[in-house]
Amino acid sequence: MERCPDLIVKNMVFVVGNSRSGTTMMGRILGKHPDVYTFGELHFFGQLCAPPFSSELPKINTSKLAASLCCVQREGYRTQGNPRRFLKEAEIFLDSLTVYPETPARLFLAFLHHEAAENDKTIPCDQTPRNVFYIKDILELYPEARIINMIRDPRDVLLSQKRKWKRRFLGGSDMPIKETFRDWVNYHPITISHIWRTAVNAADQFANHERVISIYFEELLTHPEATVKAVCDFANISYTNTMLQVPQVGSSVAEDKPQELGINPHRAHSWQKGELSSAEIYLNQTITAALMKKHNYSPVSIQPNIASLILHLLTFPVKLGGAFLFNLDRMKSIPQTLKRRVFND
Repeated sequence: MERCPDLIVKNMVFVVGNSRSGTTMMGRILGKHPDVYTFGELHFFGQLCAPPFSSELPKINTSKLAASLCCVQREGYRTQGNPRRFLKEAEIFLDSLTVYPETPARLFLAFLHHEAAENDKTIPCDQTPRNVFYIKDILELYPEARIINMIRDPRDVLLSQKRKWKRRFLGGSDMPIKETFRDWVNYHPITISHIWRTAVNAADQFANHERVISIYFEELLTHPEATVKAVCDFANISYTNTMLQVPQVGSSVAEDKPQELGINPHRAHSWQKGELSSAEIYLNQTITAALMKKHNYSPVSIQPNIASLILHLLTFPVKLGGAFLFNLDRMKSIPQTLKRRVFND
């Protein structure tokens, strides 16, 4: 696989992990550093572009891909409109480059550094969770990249995903109705638990890699300063106290409080407050058992409600089919996406 050393200005950071595992919070923390510019979720790998990422692109396709990146960055991943409106901006960006990006990987690298420089920063940080399924590609393509993998208790992830559709009413008022419905369709305890397992397993394959570090969300909440200092040492940046002053927004279980800054330690173990049914906890713990043990998450002894358990089993094929159909627009290559996210176990 091709590397992209000639376009690298400085190091770069990718925050990855299963969705709702603290990737956004870590991105915000890093974005408080004077040298780091944190992007929104760009979803370049897998959605905007399918592998191979080092294949040569026709110029017209390069312009379209650059326009898509501009669109996602300007309008947000979940609220973006038509990328064609950004073709002019994309052309200006491409014309400004001293080395024309002939491959998707080079284009993405150039875009990251360009946007960081436009915001007077030198280190780009992409915090797209599902890049956890593209760690191997990132490491091979970008020799200076550092990858921060976030891990969270699968039961807290399950609760957060269950309530994710309510973000529209907890402060995410700009969320389109379609996205709210998509979040509701996507939720099923079997699906969410299986994806947590595949995501954690995907990252575990690189547990000993010198450019990959795993951070437990619970450790970040209970020991924020020590955890962030460790992240800074790993990313070769200096620690500053301002990095912990992030707004308390984005939770699925509490209303946004943008005026309150700092790490809220009470976001850990929310699943214990009773919003998950016995059947949901049982299914989650059963599916994730091996990796829960490996990552020191203790299961609870629980007897599921049989009627609820049967209902979840019966509705699983329907919910899975609905989620597949509702997310077709998020898969550049259906076989590749399924291979990495569903069958990479």
